[in-house]
Amino acid sequence: MGLPQVLEAMEAACRRAGRDPEGVRLVAVTKGRSVEEIQEKVLRYGPFPLGESRVQEALKKMELLEAEWHFIGPLQRNKAKFAPRFALIHSLDSLRLAEALDRVGEKVGVRLRVLVEVNLGREPQKHGFLEEELPEALARVREMAHLEVLGLMTVPPVGPEAVVRPIFRRLSELADRYGLPERSMGMSDDFPIAIEEGATLVRVGRALFVD
Repeated sequence: MGLPQVLEAMEAACRRAGRDPEGVRLVAVTKGRSVEEIQEKVLRYGPFPLGESRVQEALKKMELLEAEWHFIGPLQRNKAKFAPRFALIHSLDSLRLAEALDRVGEKVGVRLRVLVEVNLGREPQKHGFLEEELPEALARVREMAHLEVLGLMTVPPVGPEAVVRPIFRRLSELADRYGLPERSMGMSDDFPIAIEEGATLVRVGRALFVD
């Protein structure tokens, strides 16, 4: 597909949904990609945010690339000290992690920007709060002085549109209910559907690097 084609597909999805394309940001997922690939396939087109799911891999790339970095994968509590290196953590998936991040924020004197991950597909192998856990989780995290909750994130079960669309729609409904502007949802196979259902951040990797 490539990045220009992904942007075209994003704009088309916005038109179908009657949305302003400026309201949706592409996060280029660069996990497993070399610095040269990232420069050629992503950064030559503009300063897009780069999303990584492994801290050590991200830190190596940060030394070589100037970019806005997002962390999009499960974050181990013993790696929380690196969170200030990222502009946004998409994957706050437990109160214990929230407490660890809050301590880090206090130590370095910053408020860390986070999205709360919701396991709407109720898949046991995936991370995130169940929907019924979300009210208490949000209340607790919002009390933490060094965390700023900007929105919600989800990863739907693998499946056709009939499976993923209701998941995306529900995440948007929950974000609206709790007054949260950001909705991180949609990847290479389903980002147009996510945009139609209200995504503000789409995490696209494979489609950017396919010739």
